[in-house]
Amino acid sequence: MGKWRDGTGTLRVLGGGPGGDSAKDPDGDFGGGPGAGLESGPRGGPGEEPTGSDRGPGGGPGGAIPLEIAASYRARRRGLLGRDGIAGALLITPTNSVHTFGMRFPIDVAYLDRALRVIDVVTMRPGRLGMVRPRGRHVLEAEAGAMAAWGVRRGVRVTAVPNPEA
Repeated sequence: MGKWRDGTGTLRVLGGGPGGDSAKDPDGDFGGGPGAGLESGPRGGPGEEPTGSDRGPGGGPGGAIPLEIAASYRARRRGLLGRDGIAGALLITPTNSVHTFGMRFPIDVAYLDRALRVIDVVTMRPGRLGMVRPRGRHVLEAEAGAMAAWGVRRGVRVTAVPNPEA
């Protein structure tokens, strides 16, 4: 599992997308390991800037979005089951597919590769089984409509900055 641990953190949406550096790697894998998208600070690598200005928690592209990280078997299995909503997003790692059986609300699901680049974004109603994404290594879940508001779309890269352990 590398550096991934259950806990909380901050999610940021970075630039990318069609015509960006996603075109450099035809399979979209970027060769990163389990912690490839973990950053020590709020910005990505050289030349990567947020897609918009900082607008506060969940306020749009580039803003700091509250994040829960589910890396253990138990946390991944539970996911968003039994909840009425989520403030922010849930990163499930490692996984390449999800389901919404037992869910109480529709969710947006972003499938991410090893480098935390978005492979696909779908909205799933409760009681559905998502397709397996073979290149997927992580899944980001949020309430329906949130991904569009944050600027999360195919080809965009996100970063996850874990909160320091207390």
